[in-house]
Amino acid sequence: MYSKLYSAAVDGINAFIIEIETHIDTGLPIFQVVGLPDAAVKESRERVTAAFKNTNLLFPTKKITVNLAPANIRKEGSGFDFPIALGILAAIDDYDAKKYEKTLFIGELALEGSLRPIHGVLAITLQAMQDGFDRILLPKDNAREAALVAGIEVIPINNLGEAVQYLQEKLIIEPEIVDIKLLFENGQVDHKIDMADVRGQENVKRALEIAAAGGHNLLMIGPPGSGKTMLAKRLTTLLPQLSLEEALETTKIHSIAGILPPDVPLLTSRPFRSPHHTISDAALLGGGNGYIRPGEISLAHHGVLFLDELPEFARNVLEVLRQPLEDGNVAISRVKQTVVYPANFMMVCSMNPCPCGHFGDPTHACTCSTTTIQKYASKISGPLLDRIDIHIEVPAVNYSELSSKKAGESSETIRKRVIQARNVQLERFSGHKHIFKNSDMTSKMIRKYCELDSPSQNLLKLAMDRLGLSARAYDRILKVARTIADLEQKENIEAAHISEAIQYRTLDRDYWNLH
Repeated sequence: MYSKLYSAAVDGINAFIIEIETHIDTGLPIFQVVGLPDAAVKESRERVTAAFKNTNLLFPTKKITVNLAPANIRKEGSGFDFPIALGILAAIDDYDAKKYEKTLFIGELALEGSLRPIHGVLAITLQAMQDGFDRILLPKDNAREAALVAGIEVIPINNLGEAVQYLQEKLIIEPEIVDIKLLFENGQVDHKIDMADVRGQENVKRALEIAAAGGHNLLMIGPPGSGKTMLAKRLTTLLPQLSLEEALETTKIHSIAGILPPDVPLLTSRPFRSPHHTISDAALLGGGNGYIRPGEISLAHHGVLFLDELPEFARNVLEVLRQPLEDGNVAISRVKQTVVYPANFMMVCSMNPCPCGHFGDPTHACTCSTTTIQKYASKISGPLLDRIDIHIEVPAVNYSELSSKKAGESSETIRKRVIQARNVQLERFSGHKHIFKNSDMTSKMIRKYCELDSPSQNLLKLAMDRLGLSARAYDRILKVARTIADLEQKENIEAAHISEAIQYRTLDRDYWNLH
């Protein structure tokens, strides 16, 4: 007696189809799972056996062999319980499996037979649709997430007994349907924080507006209490809503990581991740024993990664950011597996100018020695600084600004300008895949979209010579200048735009070379 069903497993941000082959033969009652299963898959034997008994289904007392093909790829997780159970039922002709050759089955079984949700359902459903499957049976708690994919019928299942009745055509289960447009409307975040809450710091707000408009990386340097963290947390209030393509990519990552809230099938707001400075390089980049999970930089995809107190992070942790910041993705290699996760995020960093925090502060005396300040600043390498587009000083706020009753510009007002500039960029890059904003531009695109007139060229040449800026800094100045021009709805980059962009690149030379 033989049957074949289809399931799927997650591999990085994508998924691949698994054949569940079941063979039942006479002999000693042995139940074995082969095909390079991990411990969780091997344990499915106990869950499946218990689920059969507690659902009043007859478990065959024969030799049962379940093969997960292809056998050369390691299978991980508990999502094969459900298809293994159904494969056994199909092998004993409990239902006609031939009718479900284009159906995918995933889910974890509880001992009493109910189905528990699994991770990575959106990635699995997308792959199933691309591979020509027309139906997927899965736990009810995963159904709304899977229903985001158009072109495949999503059948929510509560328990094993219900699934058997459905497959025997004794029970009709209505497919799960999700209105993505309505999800977007209901998912609009009503921010409880606002840029108007921040007193003073107009220059910093301007830098944040430019960073938000072009998706640029930002470094804020200032004394304690000057508002660096407060400003960073309000950056998400300036960013435009995720597009559907961005939302699906972000949701896939959070689903694979297992942190997607059960009542939120689609993420509609940009993620804001703020890891503690004790984080390891593996937690930041991604990794783990066995299954390689996405790290903080991938969870911040299409959003903001905020690194507070930047020099307090371990040097080796900061250095692993260099490649993802350049490429927009991270490749994690292990002996048996290599996974590529997307990591296109805005990196926003804050730091004190010295360990005591008062270097350069006219109202407080700095107690740090020159050597101490130099050591503190040197924790951030030149190559990492080169990848941060905008460097801005955040001075202490004086009493008159703090006590002023005049509110600054609201986040909504600034956000309108940011969205207007982003719309210009979306139209400009409409023919380029995975390019959404100015910070995503390649060197070839910079030459095409950032042409300079003679005054702008002369100004940039002078800055390069005097400040000793690198070729990477040159490209990033042009990207920032392009964003400033977009905010002003100017078709061409002008000398004033270049001048302001250069202004945001001088801090690393002025500050790091003082010591």
